[in-house]
Amino acid sequence: MESINSFLKYIFHYKKKTVDQIVFYISLISAIVMVLHVGYISNPELADKSRRVVVGLYYGLFLFETIRTISSIIVDRKVNVSHYSGVLVSLYFLFITVARLSGGLLQTFSSDEWLYLGIAIIFLSELSRNSLFFDSLYFNPTILFVVSFLGLIVLGAFLLMLPRTTIQAPLSFVDAFFMATSAVCITGLAVTDISTNFSLFGQSVIMILIQIGGLGIMTFTGFFGYFFSGGFSYKNQLMFGEILGENKLNSVISTLLTIIFITLLFEGIGAVLIFTSLDARLFDSVGERVFFSCFHAISGFCNAGFTIIKEGMSHEAYRFNYHFQLVLTSMFVLGSLGFGTIFNVYTLIKEKAKQVLNKYLYKKSYRHRPKIFTFHSRFVVWCNVVVIVIGTVSYFLMERENSLLQDQSEWGKWVSSIFMANSSRSAGFSSLEIGFLGMPTLIMMSTLMWIGVSPGSTGGGVKVTTVALALMNIVALAKGKESIEIYKRKIASESVNKAFAIILLSVVTITFSFILLNFSDPNQQTVSLLFETISAYTTSGLSLGITPSLSSTSKIILMFTMFVGRVGMLTLLVAFIKNTRNKSYIYPTEKIMF
Repeated sequence: MESINSFLKYIFHYKKKTVDQIVFYISLISAIVMVLHVGYISNPELADKSRRVVVGLYYGLFLFETIRTISSIIVDRKVNVSHYSGVLVSLYFLFITVARLSGGLLQTFSSDEWLYLGIAIIFLSELSRNSLFFDSLYFNPTILFVVSFLGLIVLGAFLLMLPRTTIQAPLSFVDAFFMATSAVCITGLAVTDISTNFSLFGQSVIMILIQIGGLGIMTFTGFFGYFFSGGFSYKNQLMFGEILGENKLNSVISTLLTIIFITLLFEGIGAVLIFTSLDARLFDSVGERVFFSCFHAISGFCNAGFTIIKEGMSHEAYRFNYHFQLVLTSMFVLGSLGFGTIFNVYTLIKEKAKQVLNKYLYKKSYRHRPKIFTFHSRFVVWCNVVVIVIGTVSYFLMERENSLLQDQSEWGKWVSSIFMANSSRSAGFSSLEIGFLGMPTLIMMSTLMWIGVSPGSTGGGVKVTTVALALMNIVALAKGKESIEIYKRKIASESVNKAFAIILLSVVTITFSFILLNFSDPNQQTVSLLFETISAYTTSGLSLGITPSLSSTSKIILMFTMFVGRVGMLTLLVAFIKNTRNKSYIYPTEKIMF
């Protein structure tokens, strides 16, 4: 026994990285075999053999992970933070194994899909654990952020090109990259109908790309890397602090955990509410209904606009299901507020609840906390309220005697107006045929797409705060003021400069892409091409129906436009041409006439 303990201490003190690398490569091989089995192999005999290999690899991973976790706990003589993930993964594997052997009440968890999920969890944990070793190299965090999106798009395109991703013919190289870019950039433009042409595997790939792309792959790898390794190095905190926009180094981990927690919480609640709003007769099984609910909860919160409803949201069973529309609207409105704002509202509600409880229940004084609701959150909420109200009322007035005639009640007309107006900002869902809308409505929707949602959210556009600052700056100049003042605060000139730079870059990018589309697809209507360009740049995803008929060149142009719109043109410029040298002198000031 003593010799075993000595051997384990030697392994986990001096060869721990070797053990981790062995588990990582085994999980990588398992993941590759699993993907080939699910997405590529169509021959029944070969599929049966590959299935046996996948099951064997599953049990091998289970064994390796369990032995590693138990041995590490024995060596440390206590359960550390780094052990929690291993214990949870081992318990999951044990539960699925018991379900496959026993059946009965656990029969639901005995299908092969739960094995695939277990392999994916192990691979993700090992990949995230290894991703934290970026601190051994020098990376510009902004460039790393951009490259991570490109890498995710390439991986997604490879998966979407697999034969079993689609029910009909496999996607071409350009179409696969287009769909992957649209999913990662949470746009929603599609060259094929994923509800009819994509298999369950293909729809699952789209859902995963939406989830990771909506939050950013570095956010995911950072969270899982911290969770599975038990901590961050100092360089890790610096890198993720810049990526997340967190100035306080000691708040990086809490910010990362908050983003993941808020996302999973609201998506979970949304999935449950969507599940309850659906007609069970529309689905063949409870599992299909659960997948539908999860897919739309993720697509809604991430403002992606993808749907697996046949005939789209205009399908009669969903077009007049106002409960479903309101739940989905709530999802993409919450997703559009930004993680910081949502958490700030949660903090405010919690403090108000404490105040009421202390005053009326516990009968004791309550100590007020200053600045619970921050200036930024207050500004963001008011900007969103203004845009939501103006957009909803405008849509209702413009389409009351047109597309809204399909709704039999005033309540239905208002729900459809709320849904369409807020979806236009970034979500990209459409319960009505866009092509039948009036031209004034299309102009208004294009404006809403361009304005977009809040900074730090899953949505796109130039952001409501950017437009608000630009308008307030115009008013301030008209009044002869030298600065913008709101809520008894002076807005920094740097923020105003960035706002106008973002607006100018958006106009330049949209115009450039629109001109190129006119050259590559001269037969398409100009209005449709302009609408498509704005939708791609703002990652909204609404379309007049021309996406599948575009040429390969036009699709590549739109891919570039979606990527720039998601990452941000200003971010790209800062990443590649930023001058970090500080000058120790200031030039004399001059004025230019306007």
